[in-house]
Amino acid sequence: RDEIKNGIYYFKESLFDAVPVVYRNLEDRIRDHYPTANITVPSFLKFGSWIGGDRDGNPNVTPETTELALRLQSRTTLQEYIKRLNVVFTHLTHSDQFTTPSREFTESLNQDENLRFEVFANNAVSYTHSPYQRKLAFMRFRIQQNLSKTRALLNDATTDTSKYAHCYASEADFLIDLTLIRDSLYSHGDHKIADLAIKDLIRQVESFGFYLMHLDVRQESTRHTEAVAEILQQSNTYMDYDSLDEDTRIKLLSDLIQHQCEGIKFDHDKLNDSNKETLEVFKVIEKMHDEISPRAFGEYVISMTHQASHILEVMLLATLVGLTGRKGSEADGEWFCKIRISPLFETIEDLNHIESVLTSLYDDETYKTLLGASGNMQEVMLGYSDSCKDGGILASSWQLFEAQQKAMNLADSHQIDCRLFHGRGGTIGRGGGPTHESILSQPEGTVHGQIKFTEQGEVLSNKYSNTETAVYELTLGVTGLMLASRYQILPGESTATEENMSIMREIMAHGESSYRQLTDNTDGFLDYFYEATPVSEIALMNIGSRPSHRKAGDRSKTSVRAIGWVFGWAQARQTLPAWYGIGTALQQWIGDDESRLEKLRDMYQNWPYFKALLSNTEMALYKADMRTAKEYSELCLSDEVGQKIYAMIRDEHDRTLEITLKVSNMSHLLDDIPPLALSLMRRDPYLDPLNHIQIKLLKRYRDESLSEEERKKWLNPLLRSINAVAAGMRNTG
Repeated sequence: RDEIKNGIYYFKESLFDAVPVVYRNLEDRIRDHYPTANITVPSFLKFGSWIGGDRDGNPNVTPETTELALRLQSRTTLQEYIKRLNVVFTHLTHSDQFTTPSREFTESLNQDENLRFEVFANNAVSYTHSPYQRKLAFMRFRIQQNLSKTRALLNDATTDTSKYAHCYASEADFLIDLTLIRDSLYSHGDHKIADLAIKDLIRQVESFGFYLMHLDVRQESTRHTEAVAEILQQSNTYMDYDSLDEDTRIKLLSDLIQHQCEGIKFDHDKLNDSNKETLEVFKVIEKMHDEISPRAFGEYVISMTHQASHILEVMLLATLVGLTGRKGSEADGEWFCKIRISPLFETIEDLNHIESVLTSLYDDETYKTLLGASGNMQEVMLGYSDSCKDGGILASSWQLFEAQQKAMNLADSHQIDCRLFHGRGGTIGRGGGPTHESILSQPEGTVHGQIKFTEQGEVLSNKYSNTETAVYELTLGVTGLMLASRYQILPGESTATEENMSIMREIMAHGESSYRQLTDNTDGFLDYFYEATPVSEIALMNIGSRPSHRKAGDRSKTSVRAIGWVFGWAQARQTLPAWYGIGTALQQWIGDDESRLEKLRDMYQNWPYFKALLSNTEMALYKADMRTAKEYSELCLSDEVGQKIYAMIRDEHDRTLEITLKVSNMSHLLDDIPPLALSLMRRDPYLDPLNHIQIKLLKRYRDESLSEEERKKWLNPLLRSINAVAAGMRNTG
């Protein structure tokens, strides 16, 4: 509940007010440059969240949690609308003696008169001769009914809501009333008043609806496979679904969905607890779709998507609860689909298979029909964190680049709209970096006027704590999107030439080999990670919503989550997930050929992707401190392991630093961004002693010669030191 409220906080604090300002600024600039054009700016900014919806590896997120998240979001939105209706009410004091509202407005007001006894029964003033205020009073009453209903359901989810019969059925009805007022004001020449608070409120309703932000649901693919297998086993449709090959699974699932799961009979109560909960989530989606808004949910994200059947399994479960089907008879009824599925490709292997998985999916006529029924928009999520942990920053970055091209080209060939969802972390080692530059570095032709990306919890306070910074951050995103989309209307010569891409494939192979040599093939590396960083102690902190490891007690690279992976290295001032392998890769590709160095310099100057890659590398190198890292390496139980691994990291750090400066033609890191360099430099006098304190505390907390009680005394100061270093680095995971 606290995490849900924390996410909502930023909307109340800044985003609600920031959104209309962003649109006003954009409209002003358009008028400046195109004074004679009549250009309407649509409300295109949308917000999403999976706080309360992300159950991948988090047992604390239950179906009830998802309901709670949506109701808390809805309550906040309705409260904000009531505040703003009160402001609009004070502006629209027009008298019917001097103003003639539009015919459509008057008809709507007359229809509202059946509410007059409820609205004005205890009110000495009924605004009989103030048509806009009278209309707003009716609207405020109806929104208050929505709010009362939501509060009642928060107190008791089984409460009878029939007494709230006058509430708005959806945000669309509320928007109709607001638009009627605006258009009526236009009709009698009050354009300036219409373009103030009422226009801002319309923008807010178009952006936030009755749900505040679209709630994405995320679940791991094996949970759906297990649920489908047990359901089919119970119904004797297929006794051993697990033994079927991929082609047979696709055909079976497609046929079952096509016939709306005819013949599938199962007892929900006899399912195991895990599968019951998996199915219950789909029932919650159907329920909240009706209770809050058809737009309350965003996408259903499937983590660890390895094959097309993983998407069809989710569609089958959705069909079982009525989220998909036909209107009317099976023979000629029109298909409907109330769920949108986003497969998440997050490992290097998955990114390599993205084309084959999506091809199998798009070739299935049943899925393509349901996709069309939901708007013909396929979202594809790309995971930056796990791919980077898996194969290193170069392999991750380049495989993601090529995966985007493959996904968009494939969608175009099947006449499907495709939106890429970039699952970026807050740090460079998890795909983070400046928003504007990150958008511009996407492959040309993959940003079709829309983009979706994550903002991690640790960066929210820096970006959205007040309206001014929120406006700035949103504007960076909007301008980046506009520039990245310009190729749709202004085709130009691509900077991602075949030569550049061929070079990157060679560089990527060198980089991945170097990274895997360290992380997968060097004895003692994981011991070094757990002993020379505070990753185990980070797991004891009350931050994040998921365990630090996928499997408790498993110290493998695959088990540790990407957040803990990056967080641990950052605390020890090594930041290697963001740069390890780049120095070796560039150096090996250049060799002794000066012309190759010049080629990389040309790519740096003229290819946004390559420029962003090396610029982010510079920032991560600047935050690393190899002198401090050496002290952390001495925490290793084996001196030999500590010295060996540290030497490998130090050598690659120095190599990457040297070659990055050569390619960028700079004398020092971040020479091209002096304010950022100055900001980072000013932190060092505070960070250095904090790291030294943390090392001392780690030694004491880990000293098994001390009593348990004595060791526990050092835990709280140790956790505080982790918080302090994270604040100074402005990096967690």
